[in-house]
Amino acid sequence: MYFVIFCVLACLSTCFCLIEKDEKNANHCDLLKQWLESSLVSVEIIKKGFHRDVVTTVELSRDVLSGVRVLLVHRWPRGVYVDPYQLASLRDQSDWKILLDSAIDLEVPAHETSGFVTYVYPTPDGPTLTLLKVTIPIHGRYHKPSFVGEIFTSVDIEPPELLLRTEKCMQLNNVKPHSVVDAPCSPDNSSTCSWVKLQHQPQERAPVAVQFPVGDGSLVTPVCGGTLLVTMLCCVALSKHMWTHHLNSGGQYLVLNNS
Repeated sequence: MYFVIFCVLACLSTCFCLIEKDEKNANHCDLLKQWLESSLVSVEIIKKGFHRDVVTTVELSRDVLSGVRVLLVHRWPRGVYVDPYQLASLRDQSDWKILLDSAIDLEVPAHETSGFVTYVYPTPDGPTLTLLKVTIPIHGRYHKPSFVGEIFTSVDIEPPELLLRTEKCMQLNNVKPHSVVDAPCSPDNSSTCSWVKLQHQPQERAPVAVQFPVGDGSLVTPVCGGTLLVTMLCCVALSKHMWTHHLNSGGQYLVLNNS
């Protein structure tokens, strides 16, 4: 009799713990969803020329939600690149870490390369987040010359994707209209975790256009012809000077021998 009562109480206690755990998990997931919906992402590009800075500002809810990790996913076009050596030198000076999805060739022109992805992990000082600002230096690649008189080419920089996750929310099956995506857990390893991705409105995803100078293709023929002509004239002048110097040196040698 006592054994039966003990089993019933144990089952009820286990069910109560599971229900309480599910309620806490659902509560944290709801808070994560609300936190995500109140977040804003903006992008500003500063500096001029081939070397720019992309400043991303993330405004998060002021409601207390500890243990949340933030990830910014930048999908860069082939017209720009980041310098891994420069990023490594900035690692100790910045409050974020970055992971590249592929190797970056610094020398190839834009039409011979493809886009790439960077994963940026902000590292806040405090337990909660309210405002994040990440500045990433980018560089423009050389583009094909224009044959229609254009002196600039436009490269569109897309705003980054904002991803959030917390260990306290394990069941990410009810976060609509947001989606669940897989991304690297941290910048130090290649394992993937489930993240909740902020679903932006179309007007919020408008890219920022960057202008880079390009060469004038119509000048290829005259520039090459002029370069070739100048090279030939210099060769003729140099050959004439060397021949004259050779004759003068030979005459002086004969005079010295006769004397």
